[in-house]
Formats: sequence, structure tokens, C-alpha cells
Amino acid sequence: MEFVVLPDCPAGAATAGRLRAARRIDHASGRPWIVGDWPETEVVVVEAGPRRMAVLGHTRLDTAAATAALGRLHSLHDVDAIASRLPGAVHLAVSLGGRTRVQGSAVGVRQIFTAAVDGVTVAASGVAPLLRLTGADLDETVLAARLLAPGGPPWPLAQRPVRRGVEALTTGHWLELDTDGRARQIRWWELPEPSLTLAQGAAAVRSALDDAITTRVTAGGTLSADLSGGLDSTSLCFLAHAAGADLVTYHVMPIDSANADTMWAHRAAECLPAARHHTLSADRAENLFDVGYTADLVGAAPEGPSTWASGLAHIQDLAKRATAEGARLHLTGFGGDELFGRMPACAWSLARATPVGGLRLVNRYRLANRWPWRATVRSLLDRSTFGQNLGRVAARIDAPPPPVDEPDFGWVFAPRMPAWATPDAVAAVRALLTDAATEGPGPLDADRARHQALASLVFEGTTVRQVNTALGDSGVTWDAPFLDDRVVEAALATRIDQRLLGGRFKPLLTSAAQGLVPADILGRRDKGEFSAEAFRGLARNRARILELCEDSQLARLGLIDPAAFRSAVLNPGPMSHHLQPIDTTVACESWLRTHPETYPTPPARNTHTGELR
Repeated sequence: MEFVVLPDCPAGAATAGRLRAARRIDHASGRPWIVGDWPETEVVVVEAGPRRMAVLGHTRLDTAAATAALGRLHSLHDVDAIASRLPGAVHLAVSLGGRTRVQGSAVGVRQIFTAAVDGVTVAASGVAPLLRLTGADLDETVLAARLLAPGGPPWPLAQRPVRRGVEALTTGHWLELDTDGRARQIRWWELPEPSLTLAQGAAAVRSALDDAITTRVTAGGTLSADLSGGLDSTSLCFLAHAAGADLVTYHVMPIDSANADTMWAHRAAECLPAARHHTLSADRAENLFDVGYTADLVGAAPEGPSTWASGLAHIQDLAKRATAEGARLHLTGFGGDELFGRMPACAWSLARATPVGGLRLVNRYRLANRWPWRATVRSLLDRSTFGQNLGRVAARIDAPPPPVDEPDFGWVFAPRMPAWATPDAVAAVRALLTDAATEGPGPLDADRARHQALASLVFEGTTVRQVNTALGDSGVTWDAPFLDDRVVEAALATRIDQRLLGGRFKPLLTSAAQGLVPADILGRRDKGEFSAEAFRGLARNRARILELCEDSQLARLGLIDPAAFRSAVLNPGPMSHHLQPIDTTVACESWLRTHPETYPTPPARNTHTGELR
């Protein structure tokens, strides 16, 4: 699905003539409104007099009720009441009196991007159509920030495309296009207050997940799903089975014999006899540390390189297998760890939400992680703002990684630039982060742990969106029900001391799944570990990765020292975190080679400000 949303004005109508698209929805004026390509079954258009509403994606919509609600609207702000009730993760657009409101989903599975075209703002579901309209140049500074590891750049920079003039809609906002083609962003969504008990939260999560899965199953066709053996994907498989899905599951055997995932996956499969189960060997060629974007993926990542690029071969292989089984959607457990597990700042938030019980839990975490008392207390007492924390992160991006036994309860995960990044690249990224700290939006939530959860969920939503862009016309769509708006709200409306109840693993999810997933499976208390896959993948692909060091495009742009990168590939270090900067560098290098139009000439640099231009 790809589409462009145009303002109700002559310049917007003129832009429509430059688009290659099979489908079109008009404003009441007759001017083109939404132009693009989409499955007919995934778009619902509602009209009430001159008003128009389009919902794009998997959801459940009572068209009669929606028509009545549309007819009662006095302004685009009133659309909040409709948007806040839709299940799923969808795009929503409303045309009212010549003005347009358009938005994606809360954590970016469905996103809106904007660019100026012929003097007006044009919105789109992805970056590609805006690139075709604008020919936007590469932003070398944003590309350099993609070298940060682990996880790439922090929010709010994580979603910024690597093209100048193309912007992503800020999380929790909708976009207004007026009759002159001007745009403004308006915040409408934020998390509900964390007031639910464990029982209340479990009921809310179960209801939201039931809606999420039912919406997907009733659309018809076969569903495929990960069945890793972990609680997240296993719960989704049981939900899909209960909803009557024609279900196909895939389990990839881990390399490490100490990883119990296969045992748990097989136990779950035995309880789902109506589904078709496939177990894939750990020795299959498609592994989790490949060389990123390859020749068959030219132009497949218009937003820029992504941290998941090393898993593309694995994803493409699963997509082919799922398509052969007739699947149209592939369910993944993305988002489960963020909603039901523990974020780094949870100790800080627990100590403030429930000082007595929270501090007891914090001490359990301290003992389990061997944190020193003094460092733990210092982190708990930190009162820095989001901007101050992001500013400190900017200052330290070229420092050695912090000790693994040192707690960090700050707002922002602390990524580092690779040791092989050039001083110019480091200076440019530091300036970008510093600007975001002083001028960017505030945190996603006033609570640190909930901000971290949302920032990580936005990362996961971005991953799902970008995977689907890369898969293109494969015939199957990657889907993550845990990232649906209503599921996110239900989980994070639960009090943190209840979500992280002492002595239990993911208590909110296991409580929500009681009576659905067998009790012995819900009793699992650990997670699989996959560093062996990363090291094997690097060993298998080392020669191909070393080839990237020859005539490196990142080096041509002045962003890395290729000799230092080559040395790291040959001697990465013994720990899995040593591979993370290699991973991001491979993603960026392979992306440049498969998107060659983005680096016509090396940029000039201002080493005083850190700006690449």
C-alpha cells in the first residue's frame, strides 16, 4: 500500500497529474485527495454530505455509525473521538470544508511523511512517492547518525528520513493541510494515566488483543506466524487459533543448545494441532547477520538504512515460505518485550510510583545485575530532564561504552559512534543530537519508563513498516498486533508495579493469556539468547563484508576510516555488543551501494560546527 494525500487546492490537483497510481479518492470539490495503490479490501471510504473519511489498513468499522459520526463533526479536532476507538494500526484521513486531517498509527507502523511540492505540503504513507516528486538529496548528517549503536539514533531522530526536505510526522500528532496547502502538526494522542491494577490491565489487554486478532482473521485467508517459543509470539498463535484462523507457524531452531526456545515451541505446537507447523534448521543459509541490502533490493529502503538490515535474508526467506502456504499476513511478536518486560528506566519509575514496594523490586534488580550500591543510588536520584539527558548522550557519543555492571536509569539509551567513524562524522552527529536536545520535542511521556517503552515501540513500528516496504510485492505483509494503538494503551495504562510484579516473568501478558495458553507454557521464566547466531553470521559473511571495505562509499563521504572498519571485522571482540556497530555500518554501506543515486558527490564539511553540507 502506497498513497499520497493532497490539499484541496489547485496546486494539489496539479501534483496529482505527476503521480503514477491506480486508484484515486476525491475531495468533495472534485479535486484529487488520496492517490495511490492499495488493495481494495484494505480501504473504507465514508461520506456524509461534503465530508469524506478514509480508513486505510486492517480495522473493524461500523460504516453506519462512522457516517453518523462524520456528519456530526464541527472541526477536524472532533475526529479524535473516531480515531481513539479504531482497532488495529491504520491510516486515517478526513476531508472537511477544504481542510484535510491525516495521521498514521500511534507507534508508526502506519506513518505519514511530508515534503514541499510546488509550493504546497504533500503528505504520503511512505518516502518513495515524495522522492519521485521532489528528487530530494541525501542528508549526510542523518546518514551518519545511522552509524550509532546499539539501535541507531535515539528518539526523536530515529524516524527522520535520510533525505533533505522529507519529514516524518511526530509521534502522537495529526497533520492538517489547509486550503492553501500549508501544514501544521497537532498533538492528539498520549498514553492514558497508569491507573489499572494487574487484573484490570490483563482484562484490557486481552480485550484489545482479541479485537486485534479478530480484525485480521475476519478479513479472510491464511495467517502465518512466528512461533519462536517465547511468550509473545506463542500468545499470538493461541489467539489466532482461538479466532478460527487458518494458521501456519514457523520456528527457527537456535544454535545454542542452552536456548530452550525449540522445546517450548514444540510444546506449544502440540497444543495447536489444527495449525501447520514448520521448524527451520539453524544451519539454513539465511541467517541473522547477512550483508544487509543486496542487489535484489535496489531502492527497497527509501527511508534510509535500518538496524534490521542484517536480518533481511531471513525475512525474505520466511516471506517466500509463507506465500507458498497461501498466507497474506505474517504475525510477529514485535512490541511484546516493550509492553510486558522491563525497560532500563523501570527502576527509576518504580522508586517514584511506589517508594516502599518499588525500592524492594529495585534492590532485587540490583542484586540480579550486580549493580554497585553507590551507582544505583546515584542513578535513582538523577533528576535531569529529557533534553539534559539527550545533551549528555550527545557529548559522550565517542566515549568508550559504559561498564556493563553500571546502571543507567536515564531517559535515553546511550548509543556510541563506531571507533572507525571519522572526527567529522562524530562532530556532525553530536551537533544533530545537541540540536534535538535544545530545540526538539519533549519526551513521549512524563514518566521515564513509559517514555522508553514508547520510544522502543516506535522503533519496532518503524521496523515493521520498513520491512514491508522492502518486501514490496512479495504477497505477504509483516504484522505486529502488539503495536496496535489500543493494545499499547491497555498495557501501558497498567501501573508499573503491577506490570512488573515481583517474582513473575511478564505478569501482565501471562495474566491476559490465562485460560487461552496452557499454564505450563505461561510458566516459562526465561528468554532465548541469540549471540551465537550473530557470530556465526559474521563468520559466514566475513569475506563479503570485507569486500564492502574496498571502495567504501561511507569512506567516500568521509564518514568512516575503512582500514579501521576492516580491522574490527577481522577482530570484532568476544561479546555480542561488539558486533552492533559492525551491523549498523554494514547496513549503511550496503544501503549506499543499492541506492547509488543518493551520493553524487562527496560533501563539503564545516569542522567547526560539525555540519555536513
